[in-house]
Amino acid sequence: MALLFTLGLNTAVTAQDGASAAIETTITSQITALAADDFPKAFGFASPAIKGIFGSPAKFGAMVQRGYPMVYRPGAVRMLGLRDIDGRLWQRIMVTDLAGATHMLDYNMIETPDGWQINAVQLLPDSGVGA
Repeated sequence: MALLFTLGLNTAVTAQDGASAAIETTITSQITALAADDFPKAFGFASPAIKGIFGSPAKFGAMVQRGYPMVYRPGAVRMLGLRDIDGRLWQRIMVTDLAGATHMLDYNMIETPDGWQINAVQLLPDSGVGA
C-alpha cells in the first residue's frame, strides 16, 4: 500500500514539474506584453473568468496599471515556487519595481484548452523580509 501511495505522489510531482515551465512562460509572456502596452496580448493570458470580469483588454490594462504597477512596469521578475493548495496551482513570483522595492505575488493558474491561463493574482502583504 505504501508503494502505491509513493507512486501516486511521484506522478503528481512529475505532472506539477511538467506544468511549471509552461506556467512560468505564461506569466512571463503576460508581463512582457504589459510592459509593451500590448493589452490585447496580455488579456489573452487571462482565464475566461478574468476576461468575463473585465470584458475588454483596455479595462484589463487599466486595472493592472492602477492595481499592479509593479507588474505593469517591473524592474526584475523572479519565479519562485509552484504550489498545489487544495487542488489549485499557485505560482509565487518576486517582482522588484523600478524604485527597487520588492513585491511578492501569487498567481493562481488554470489549464484550459488554450493552455495555462492566469485565474487570479494576489499581492502578498509585506513580510518585512528582504530578498
